[in-house]
Amino acid sequence: MKIAIFVMALSLTACAGGTEPSAPPEMSPPMNEEVPAPESESEPTPETARPQSETFDLMTAEGNQSHTATLHQGEGFSLYVFEKFEFDAGEGRLFLSSDPEYEVVIEPLPADYDLTELETKGQEELEAFGEVSNHSGELIEHPLGSAELYLQASSGEGIRDYIVWQSETGDAFLFRLHNPKGEAASDFAGPVLVSLSTVRSDL
Repeated sequence: MKIAIFVMALSLTACAGGTEPSAPPEMSPPMNEEVPAPESESEPTPETARPQSETFDLMTAEGNQSHTATLHQGEGFSLYVFEKFEFDAGEGRLFLSSDPEYEVVIEPLPADYDLTELETKGQEELEAFGEVSNHSGELIEHPLGSAELYLQASSGEGIRDYIVWQSETGDAFLFRLHNPKGEAASDFAGPVLVSLSTVRSDL
């Protein structure tokens, strides 16, 4: 399956058929002959099953390019991870292979999470890093545009995001993202946001 997703910069600056013939009547087995047991049918694939890999179109500096991501399993959730990234399932941490400083920590939220409380905590966390901006509801064409809460702080050291996001199935997650200032920033920003948009609960 090919899924087209256009990625904005993390900095936010920018069949009729005929009647089938009837089946012939069943023949009774000869006397004293054992009837073979019917072959077991393969288990149907659950509707919730996800393919082991997906191809995404990412808008990069070189234009629109196709990249394949592999399904990874976390604690109670799964997501697609691109080639230049690694995923630590125990910590729920997705990071750039070449520089682990570029990372995002994924935390599943309970069904009764308090958005106001999370916003307060997010403000406190990000204020220590820089001036906080609230982009909730503004990111229409962003991969995480449906985020309930999108706080961001930037400084000379880079960008930090604090995001409360719901998947298509209604499961909520908290993403704490750290994008340091450096040459690897562009390699990290686009793909990581697409990966986060594929997070799904397994419960």
